[in-house]
Order: sequence, then structure tokens, then C-alpha cells
Amino acid sequence: MQIIIPIGLTVVGLFILYVVIETAVRKGINHSIIGQILEEKHEMKKDKKSFLDNDLDNDR
Repeated sequence: MQIIIPIGLTVVGLFILYVVIETAVRKGINHSIIGQILEEKHEMKKDKKSFLDNDLDNDR
């Protein structure tokens, strides 16, 4: 039991770290100039809304 809890916490921590890094990279690429040019060139614009798009600090 003493080994299972640290392993579980490590797995949960790594998953959270993965989600944070993946989101940061995706937003960084999409908001960069090259990412915007590629979206326009290949028409890869996504119109899907996510529950994460509705932020409280969003001024739109």
C-alpha cells in the first residue's frame, strides 16, 4: 500500500503535466504567425466550441 499511493500520484501528476503542455503547445502554434498562415492556406479552421472556450475573463 505504501508503494501504490506514490505511483498513483505520479501517474496523475504526469497526466496533468501532459494536458498542460499539450494545450500550451497547441495554443502557441495556433496563435503564431506561421500557424495562422497555415490555417488560411489549408483552411484548417475549426468551428467547434469547447467548454474551455467560455472563460470568465474572456472580453468577447
